[in-house]
Amino acid sequence: MASNFAGLSSPAAVQAALDQYEFLGRTAFLERHGFGKSRDFLVRNPRNGELADSKAIVGAAFSFEYPDAEPLRAADFSGGVATVVAKLRSLGFDVVKIGEDWSADEVRATVAAYFDMLLLEANRQPFNKSDRNAQLRQTLTNRSKGSVEMKHQNVSAVLSALGLPFISGYKPRVNAQLLLRKIVQEFVRANTGIVQRIVDSMEDFEAPSARMFTAVLVDAPALEEVANVEAMDGRLRLPRKVNYAARDENNRRLGRAGEEWVLGYEQHRLQAEGLADLYGRVDWVADSIGDGLGYDILSFDSSEKKRYIEVKTTNGSYSSSFIVSRNELDFAKEVGPAFYLYRVFQFREQPKLYMLQGDLSDKLHLEPMDYRASFRRLSL
Repeated sequence: MASNFAGLSSPAAVQAALDQYEFLGRTAFLERHGFGKSRDFLVRNPRNGELADSKAIVGAAFSFEYPDAEPLRAADFSGGVATVVAKLRSLGFDVVKIGEDWSADEVRATVAAYFDMLLLEANRQPFNKSDRNAQLRQTLTNRSKGSVEMKHQNVSAVLSALGLPFISGYKPRVNAQLLLRKIVQEFVRANTGIVQRIVDSMEDFEAPSARMFTAVLVDAPALEEVANVEAMDGRLRLPRKVNYAARDENNRRLGRAGEEWVLGYEQHRLQAEGLADLYGRVDWVADSIGDGLGYDILSFDSSEKKRYIEVKTTNGSYSSSFIVSRNELDFAKEVGPAFYLYRVFQFREQPKLYMLQGDLSDKLHLEPMDYRASFRRLSL
């Protein structure tokens, strides 16, 4: 590969360079790779929130990704917004102009403004994001509209990692500075009442007002490789007063309503594909037999080809996470391409759907959440 930094494509290589920068220290790192100090832009290490010289990091990252290629030197490429900054941001890293890093007061104002919008969204009250952005910028120090949008995406990423709802219009962007992560957690701890109202509102069961199956199918999110952000204080545990019986009932009703909606979608799909003769064979097995089979609905692609559908329904946004059981993962692997996970989202507003087919292990990041406890231990 030619020594051209445009070939840099690995976030892991950038993270490796940032880790080496932290280990060696600024002076030794710059001497090792033959770069001077950045004049304009610094890149943030998402592991610790510290800033590093952006051009030197790109040069070192290239060597990590292409160890057999000629290393990049400072004279081989130019730094700046259109080159190094654009490359690092495209790989998911936060780049700041020297002297313009966010202060704690600015971050607190941004987090508070974000939660104001999140509470409105949870309560289904309209608001204008552009107007809110403009109002917030009046309290900040010369921030652009785009920088505020990015900071709101960072807040979404922190909330998503905590298992909390986030604003649907701000897709999580994981390269959040350490200061922002701390302030989001501070806000959550100090405002448990607000957070509880948001969670309760987002989890409320409410069926959509009309059944519409046209133009509801969208592409599934791509599995992204992102820089790993280590937890600062372990998992945040938020105490909440929960009526578990009511919550379980709401979740059951939401799940059943989503399955019933998918049943209608499948019947609509079969008719549209000229398979109306299979309409009557579609079986809502979770209702007729019960849970535990690894799928909820039996449908068809032809009279000889079955489609096993597991339905996951939430009121959350396109990129919000969901729970998959071990039984469902095993069944998906067992039946292969005959398995479909139907992810129904924005259910109470205007339901939309994407599908994942076959083995899920290569399509999702799967994080273990629970353990089976017993008093029997396997001998080694």
